[in-house]
Amino acid sequence: MIFTSCTDYIEEENLSSVNAADFYSTSEGFESLVNANYSYLREIYGNDAFLFCDGTDLYGIGRDPGVIEIATYSELNPSTDGVELLYNNCYEAIQIANMALFYSDKTESYSDLNKRIGEIKYLRANAYFLLVQTYGGVSLVTNYIAEPELAFDRSTADQIYEFIIVELEDALNAVDAGSYTGRVNKRAVQHLLTKVHLTRGYESYGAADDFSKAAAYADAAIGGQTLTIPFEELWTPGNEGNEEVVFSVQFDPSSIATDPTGLGHKQCNYFSSYLGGSEVAGDAPYRTYNLCPTQFTIDLFTQDDERWAASFMVELYNRYYDYYDVEDHSGLSVRDYYVPRWMTSVELDAYIAAHPEATIHPYGEYVPSVSRSTDYATIPLKKFDDPKSAFGGNGDGRVGTRDIILSRLGDTYLLAAEAYLKAGSPGTAVDRVNEVRQRAGVPDITSSDLDIDFILDERGRELLGEYHRWFDLKRTGKLVERASAHNYMIEASNFTGANGELKILRPIPQEAIDLNQNKDFSQNPAYN
Repeated sequence: MIFTSCTDYIEEENLSSVNAADFYSTSEGFESLVNANYSYLREIYGNDAFLFCDGTDLYGIGRDPGVIEIATYSELNPSTDGVELLYNNCYEAIQIANMALFYSDKTESYSDLNKRIGEIKYLRANAYFLLVQTYGGVSLVTNYIAEPELAFDRSTADQIYEFIIVELEDALNAVDAGSYTGRVNKRAVQHLLTKVHLTRGYESYGAADDFSKAAAYADAAIGGQTLTIPFEELWTPGNEGNEEVVFSVQFDPSSIATDPTGLGHKQCNYFSSYLGGSEVAGDAPYRTYNLCPTQFTIDLFTQDDERWAASFMVELYNRYYDYYDVEDHSGLSVRDYYVPRWMTSVELDAYIAAHPEATIHPYGEYVPSVSRSTDYATIPLKKFDDPKSAFGGNGDGRVGTRDIILSRLGDTYLLAAEAYLKAGSPGTAVDRVNEVRQRAGVPDITSSDLDIDFILDERGRELLGEYHRWFDLKRTGKLVERASAHNYMIEASNFTGANGELKILRPIPQEAIDLNQNKDFSQNPAYN
């Protein structure tokens, strides 16, 4: 089944009648196969964001519950809609990578061939890393499947990690060392190796030097570069190619022109209440009213933190996109204002007097709750606004055209801090955190302030919405504690599954279990 779907996709790249084996044996054909590997990142990351973000401390259910089982863990089971999304897309990407590696020793030799092999290994390792974090041990498939295979074994999680690390070490020795231009380079590999070693380091089968290796790889990826781009500028639409980007999924309007609602992505659809629809097309973005920032998220920020106003649309103009399209905001009519926690009553009275037309959302009343379901009710996260996107109608379309940033330098610094803390070097960990905080304009911390919870809070401020949170909480063992403490729809008991096991992995999709003729392939413990 995987082979069929991937073959159809790849054949779209080969518009001639040349036999596939002959075509992929040429440098032109092999390059098209490499490009197909990159393109499949769009399928992995371009669909719904629930498996990346939902069921955490930072995002809550709004008017649209999305997939409530994923959001709350209650009744989560192998047949839950959406639980298969990463499983299927990652295996399809792996099959495309296996195909490319199969042809890599059959294609003609050319100057970039070894680099391309390294890039493919990185992409395959990334897919397996998503799988092992989400589902635990999975099938390790490294051969190109030219004929249908119906039975697969389940490898252990530690075997998957060993494979990922070997793949990435191979990639590190092959890819370019230059600046990021959309292709995997050494910095991207070093960043991913940081995260892989850091994640494995928490596990019982982790290596004794995982944390120290993670710290070393993070520092290599940082390469002495400091964070100099203002946070607002970092997320200005059109600036996704800035020098702090480590790796991203590439999009642009021309590349999705043939199918604007099917080839883009959905990242711009989330993290706010409903802001518009067909009645305001072009004036406001469509939002799903899902993955809305929780009260805990709002309370992470302080008045001096530049990431507050750079992340949220605190003052929403009558035409939403005037924030980007009009240089001087002073004469614009304000539609909605979301009052910060630190605003005094005197300051608020003055604001209301200056903007009598504005709807005022008091602090504490613009986060999701069972009773808050009106339009514009939750504060919009603006980081992923895409003024150039095609209008998505009812929001089901993948309309985003900005690059999805998967890793960037601020993330690398915080991964380094976590690795140094776990490796027993809190002083260096503090230095890495303070680099991030200095760019944000907030005071430095000391070693007495630093623990895993502080790092998770800092990652919440710095990386809000960036598809890391579920993995962060799962990696650090904080998923149950923090989700149940800070998400109004989640109780700790929701995590208890079969035989008292906790739902800290997603279930293996039931369709994968049913199709596999190896009946010894086990389900994750909480779902048996």
